[in-house]
Amino acid sequence: MSHTIEKISKVQLGTGGPLVGVQGFGAMGISAAYGQTDDAAARDTLAATVEAGVTLIDTADMYGIGANEEFLAPFVAAHRDEITLATKFAIELRPDDPAYRAVRNDPGYVKAAVEASLRRLKVDVIDLYYMHRRDPAVPLADSVGAMAELVREGKVKHLGLSEVTGAELREAYAVHPIAALQSEWSLFSRDVEQSAVGAAAELGVALVPYSPLGRGFLTGSFTDASTELSSDDFRQMQPRFSGDNAKTNAALLEPLHKIAGVHDATAAQIALAWVQQRSQVHGLAVVPIPGTRKRSRLLENAAATRITLTADELALLEPIAGQVAGDRYSDMSQTSTAREARA
Repeated sequence: MSHTIEKISKVQLGTGGPLVGVQGFGAMGISAAYGQTDDAAARDTLAATVEAGVTLIDTADMYGIGANEEFLAPFVAAHRDEITLATKFAIELRPDDPAYRAVRNDPGYVKAAVEASLRRLKVDVIDLYYMHRRDPAVPLADSVGAMAELVREGKVKHLGLSEVTGAELREAYAVHPIAALQSEWSLFSRDVEQSAVGAAAELGVALVPYSPLGRGFLTGSFTDASTELSSDDFRQMQPRFSGDNAKTNAALLEPLHKIAGVHDATAAQIALAWVQQRSQVHGLAVVPIPGTRKRSRLLENAAATRITLTADELALLEPIAGQVAGDRYSDMSQTSTAREARA
């Protein structure tokens, strides 16, 4: 017996941007960061994105040092007209030197990076091309100017930025329209609201929240990374997910579970519904990109787009972010938060 999956609604990704499902898919975990992957299950999960109307597919050249883009290529080829393909450049890694990591925004690197991504993804054009991290030593006019040249050359359709401040977003937008700003945004991480969200709303830029489920912590799938996750899981290096910080943060989830019970939903669905409702709160398009390697979780996440939280429920969740123990990265120097602090 066939089973029809209800497709999620759509929204425009920024002024003049593409029409996408109101929830996207973060593909990083398929081949990087969270331990070993079952390729067959991952491909089945990708197939479910299209079935559910989850059309914004997000990757980056650094995920698996190119392996993530290569893994996505057959799926992209099979569904090219149904999806909006997003990838990123700027974080340079080297397979022969695991300790090496550099942020590159210089125009020459931009041009080389897009060619490599086009080759790995086996496409002629990238729908949405992000600058993954900002190197303050390179003028935005230079890096965004190089990205704009890619649009003129037909290699990229729309531009995006990740982890930038409101002032940086305005500066970049003056060079070329920006369709989307990708930053961490969840019940546990709200520093993006300091300046970037307001600037995005003013400019008509969509917000694409990554890690909207707090890298899985908000789902209750683990309570202490140091004892429950594999040694190759990068969450072991994030301060808020281990030891005393993890204990403190797990206790903050009580209202989340309470509200989930009222809606006959999961904690993950309530966390995602909160992020989705930031659209109404701040007056801009919000397209979170939760990631998963399971079809069942993909469909569960998509169903969260149909949950509406009441004002009282939102009020219960409001204080959580301000009480979280630990930074979202062990090294915050490459985040927009660090540059906000220096502004």
